[in-house]
Amino acid sequence: MCNLYKIRSSQTEIADFFDAIAQDFGANAAEEVYPGYPAPVVAQGQGGKAVRPMAWGFPLQRTGAKGQPLKPKPVNNTRTDKLKSFFWRNSFEERRCLIPVSRFAEAEGERGAMTRTWFAMPGESLFAAAGIWRQTDEWGEAFSMIMTEANAAVAPVHNRMPVILPRESWDRWLAATPQDAFSLCVPYAGNLAVDRTDDPWFRPRGK
Repeated sequence: MCNLYKIRSSQTEIADFFDAIAQDFGANAAEEVYPGYPAPVVAQGQGGKAVRPMAWGFPLQRTGAKGQPLKPKPVNNTRTDKLKSFFWRNSFEERRCLIPVSRFAEAEGERGAMTRTWFAMPGESLFAAAGIWRQTDEWGEAFSMIMTEANAAVAPVHNRMPVILPRESWDRWLAATPQDAFSLCVPYAGNLAVDRTDDPWFRPRGK
């Protein structure tokens, strides 16, 4: 599952890329995006498509061993075979979004020594991953990334990958019927650039 991705563009550049309105973020989002942290997302609004800040992950309430409330866990990925379940169904049917991504990472290697392997669209600074979103009491607007079976590029590292939407499918994903939108949740058929690094998977954020 994808638990880390990068965005190497400003909100204005993202808005231009997706032909959307740029809303005021108040501050620039970080280049590396982790679950529970804010990131720009393209979603429909009253004025059309807009780039909006949302938290990555739907909050899942948890309790401790003695019944005490714990900090909610961000559920940042949504498997295609779970989209009709209670937790995800309403958001998938009514609130789909585009997630701007420059590249996404998967952990590769033995446990305790995993490194970061990155995947990107050759020659593209941005692409769109399929997402869904909803309003939450805990974090305001929050989004989750749709995951499908891995294609040939990702399969050696992980058995799933984000749903990557070609440009001609962007408006269809946002406005289609649930049945039509579900037909877009397939492994990406194009080429992906693979960058295997020696960077440890677990490291202090921002380093």
